[in-house]
Amino acid sequence: MKITFKFLSFTVFSLAAFMACSSDDSTSQDDDEAVTELHAAFAAFNSDATTIYLDGSNVVIETTGLPNHESVYWGVGNALYRDEPTVQVTPSIMSSNNNATTITVDATPNLSGSTVATQLNTIGIAVSGASIFNDQEGGGALDQAAGSLDWTGAHIGPGVYHYHLEPKAFTDDDENLVGILLDGVFLYGRKCNSTGTYPTDLDASGGHTTTTQYTIGDEEYHYHIINELYSNTGSYIAFAGPYQGY
Repeated sequence: MKITFKFLSFTVFSLAAFMACSSDDSTSQDDDEAVTELHAAFAAFNSDATTIYLDGSNVVIETTGLPNHESVYWGVGNALYRDEPTVQVTPSIMSSNNNATTITVDATPNLSGSTVATQLNTIGIAVSGASIFNDQEGGGALDQAAGSLDWTGAHIGPGVYHYHLEPKAFTDDDENLVGILLDGVFLYGRKCNSTGTYPTDLDASGGHTTTTQYTIGDEEYHYHIINELYSNTGSYIAFAGPYQGY
């Protein structure tokens, strides 16, 4: 849970302002700068599944969790059902009553704090509207559940339909937007829009600061799916962490 401290004392506010003006840290944020519009990247999210809006200095993302692409997990008879005979399907299928998720993130991520490890369950929302999970499954390594992942690196087990691996339904060895994580930082595919190639300056989280296709020439810290094959999956972990934006 994020906690926002409001400085009510003029003395404390003045000290904080002086420290901010004296700092050379380019990642510190201007608390006085009001957020009045959503980041341009949110236009890429599936509007049939997601409702995204500003709430003060936060962005709220409400989603049905139901992606707009094919999967074996839709179940036979659904228009988006995809026959995947090699997938060891878990017992659940996607429906309107078991995938809904809401997350709240900072509209302006705080990159000046310590890194925070990811946890099980939803760590972000993909542009499709479905959840993003980390590299763990049931408290253990993902390897044990790799057989249940569909063609786009996702499954249900347990809970909501979610991606563990590079979601090939909307990013496949490219620079496309993947989604947003709980720290308010956007996640992109394996390539970088600023160079058209795999970035070589990523930090331990897979992040760096460059322009993106949504920043109109401005540089912004963001994550990429790291271009390293994960174990026996033959694909790439979507995001393992730690978060940098808390």
